Amino acid sequence: MNETRIYALLGIIGPLLAYLFIGISIASAPWFRWSKNALSDLGHALRSKSALYYNFGLAAAGLLIAIYAVASLMSRAKYSGLCLTASAFSLQLVAVFDEIYGRTHMLVSVIFFVLLLLSSLIYAIEKRSVLAGVSFMLGFSAWLLYWMKLYNAGVAVPEIISSTAAVTWIILSALETLCKSK
Repeated sequence: MNETRIYALLGIIGPLLAYLFIGISIASAPWFRWSKNALSDLGHALRSKSALYYNFGLAAAGLLIAIYAVASLMSRAKYSGLCLTASAFSLQLVAVFDEIYGRTHMLVSVIFFVLLLLSSLIYAIEKRSVLAGVSFMLGFSAWLLYWMKLYNAGVAVPEIISSTAAVTWIILSALETLCKSK
C-alpha cells in the first residue's frame, strides 16, 4: 500500500475512531443524557468513569486527522488542509484540557467547533463542494438554533450535529483520494 493511500485512510479512520470512543463512553455512562449534557461531560477526569475512553479517542482522532490534513488534504486543498489541521489540533486540546480546566476547556472547545465550521466553509469554496457547503450550513444552523434556544437539548446535540456534518466531507475527500490512488 502506498503512502498516499495510507494517509487517505487516516482521514477515514480518524473520524470513525472519535465516534467509536464517544459511543463507548456513552455506553459506559448511564447518567449521560442528550437532553442535558455536553459530550465533554464524558471526559471529566474526576466525575466520569468514561473519561479515559473519551479523552483518548479525541486525542487519537485529532492526531490521525491532523496527519491526514497535512499529508494528504493540503496537496489538493491547501487552505482547507491548514484549517482542518488547526481544528484537529484543537480537538486534541479538548481531550488534554478536559472539563477540570474550566474556562480553558471551554475556550479550546469553542475554538475546535469554530475551526471545524471554518474548515467546512473553506473546503466548500476551495473545492466547490456542495457537500461541504451543506455541512457548514447544518453545523452553523445547529449552533445558531441552540443559542437562540429554539430547541431544548443539551449542548451535546449541536456538538454531534456539527461534527457529523463536517465528518461527511472529510471522509468523502479521503475516499476520493483512495479511489484516485489505485
